[in-house]
Amino acid sequence: MIERAAVLEQSQAIDHDRRLLILAPTKKDAVITQALLAPLGVSAEICDSLSDLIADVEAGAAAVLVAEELVASGAGSELADVIAKQPPWSDLPILVLTRSGVDSGEVDEAVRKLGNVTLLERPVRVATLMSAVQTALRARDRQYQIRGHLADRIRSEDALRAADQRKDEFLATLGHELRNPLAPMQAGLQLLQLGNLSDPRCVRAVAVMERLLKHLVRLVDDLLEVSRITRGLVEIRREPLDLGSVLRTAIETSRPLVDAAKQELTIDLPEETICVAGDQVRLTQVFANLLNNASKYTDSGGHIWISAATADGWAEVSVRDDGIGIPAARLGTVFDMFTQVDRSDRRAQGGLGIGLTLVQSLVTMHGGQVEANSDGANMGSEFIVRLPVHAAPAEQRAPDMGENDRFPPCRILIVDDNHDAADTLGMLLTELGATIDVAHNGPDALRVVDAFHPDAVLLDIGMPGMDGYEVSRHVRSSSTHRDVLLIALTGWGQHDDRERSKRAGFDHHLVKPPDINRLRSILVARAAHANGGDANRCR
Repeated sequence: MIERAAVLEQSQAIDHDRRLLILAPTKKDAVITQALLAPLGVSAEICDSLSDLIADVEAGAAAVLVAEELVASGAGSELADVIAKQPPWSDLPILVLTRSGVDSGEVDEAVRKLGNVTLLERPVRVATLMSAVQTALRARDRQYQIRGHLADRIRSEDALRAADQRKDEFLATLGHELRNPLAPMQAGLQLLQLGNLSDPRCVRAVAVMERLLKHLVRLVDDLLEVSRITRGLVEIRREPLDLGSVLRTAIETSRPLVDAAKQELTIDLPEETICVAGDQVRLTQVFANLLNNASKYTDSGGHIWISAATADGWAEVSVRDDGIGIPAARLGTVFDMFTQVDRSDRRAQGGLGIGLTLVQSLVTMHGGQVEANSDGANMGSEFIVRLPVHAAPAEQRAPDMGENDRFPPCRILIVDDNHDAADTLGMLLTELGATIDVAHNGPDALRVVDAFHPDAVLLDIGMPGMDGYEVSRHVRSSSTHRDVLLIALTGWGQHDDRERSKRAGFDHHLVKPPDINRLRSILVARAAHANGGDANRCR
C-alpha cells in the first residue's frame, strides 16, 4: 500500500532527487568522475563511506555509482536493505564499477539484492560512463513522473474526501435547521386536526398545509437518506415479507398525492402471496417513491398502473404512467443524483431529484435490479423492480396504530430550548392523554425531573449551555431516575448522532418532527414491559 504522507513528502524533495551519489574506490577517482560529469549538468555528490552513501540514499537520490569492492562485501547488505524499503513507484538505478575480467559470486549476490543494477567494467570508457549515467537519470525521471501522478491523485482524493466530509456536515446541519421549525408546525397541525373544525375553509386549509408539510419532511428525509446510503451507513433488516402487503402500504402512502392530482391508479396484484426477503420500511420507501414520481410527471387526470408478478425466481413490480416520458438520451441518467427529466416542464413539480437515486440504491442493497423504460417524450414511462423470490412464508404483521389512538396514561417531560417546538408538542401529547411538563434548558430539566418524576423524557440534544448529552448523563447517574425512558428528540439524525446519543444513555433517538405513531409505540411497549404485559399505563 502506498504511504500517502511519504509520496507527498518525497514529491517535494526535488533537490536531493536530482543528484548522483558517487562512492568510488579512492577519493581521487570520485573527484575525476565528478569532473567528467559536470559538463553534462549532472549534480554529482561524493560519499566518503558506505554509511554516508546509505544516509544520502535515504534522503533522496537519482542514481548511485559505486565500486564493486564496496558492495560485494558483507557491508553491501546494508545498502540492499535500504533499497528493499523503496516505495512501489521507485526502482533506484545502481551503477556498479567492476574489476576487469573477474566474475565474482559476491558481485552476483549484490546484483540480485540491489535490483536495478548496471555493471560497468573498469577501466570504463568516458563515453560509456556518460551514456550509462544519462540513461539511469532518464529512467529515474520517468519514475519521478509516476510519483508525481500518484501525489496528484492522492491530493485529489484528499480534496474529494474533504469536500465529501464538508457536504455531509452541511447536510446534517441543514437537516437540523430545517427540522427544528418543522416540528412545531407539525404538532400545531395535528392539534388542529384533533379539534372541531367547523368551517370548511379551515378544513381545506389544514389539509393543504398538512400535505405540504409532509412533502417538506419527506424532502429533508430523502436528502439525508441518500447521504447515508452513499456512505454505506443504512442498515437493511432482512425478513420474509409479503410483497403485496408492502405494495399496499406504499399505495396508501402515495394515494393522497395521486388523488390530489385526480389521477386514475390501476392496481393489479396477484391473489397468491409473493414472498421476498427484505426490509419492509425500505421496500415501502422504494415503491412509494416510484408512485410519487409517476404522479409528479403525469398530467392531472392521467393514468398510473402498478402490477406485480413472478418470473424465473424473481418478483417483478411495474410502475407505469402515461406522463411526460423520458427522452432516449436521458434514460441512462435518470438514476443519477439531482437529475430530473425536464425541470422546465410544467408537470415537473420541483423536488431535489434524488428519489430515483434512493430507489436504485435500496433495490441494489436488497440484491435486486431496477430499470427505466420509455418510448420517448410524452409517451409515458415504466419502472420495473426485480427482487429475488424468498421461499419462506411471509410474516404476518400487525397494522399500524391510527393517528388518533390515545397514549397510555404516563408522565412525559419535554425538554427543548425551542419554545414553540416544546409547547406545541406538549399541547398535542396532552390532547392525546399524556401528563406533560416542559423545560427549556438543561438545568431546569434536571430540577423538573426531580419534582415531576416523569416516566419518559423527550430531550433535545442541541441546547446551549448544558446540552442533551450532559442532561442524559446526569439523569442516568441518579439512582432515583436511572430507569426513566430517555428519548432523544433532535434535528440531528446522522448515524454518528444516533451512536453518540446511545453512548450518552438514551434509549431511543427520534428526529424532528417526531412521528407520533412511533412515539406512541415506544411508550406502549415500555408500559407493557414495565407492567408485565399491561400496556394501560407506563408504570
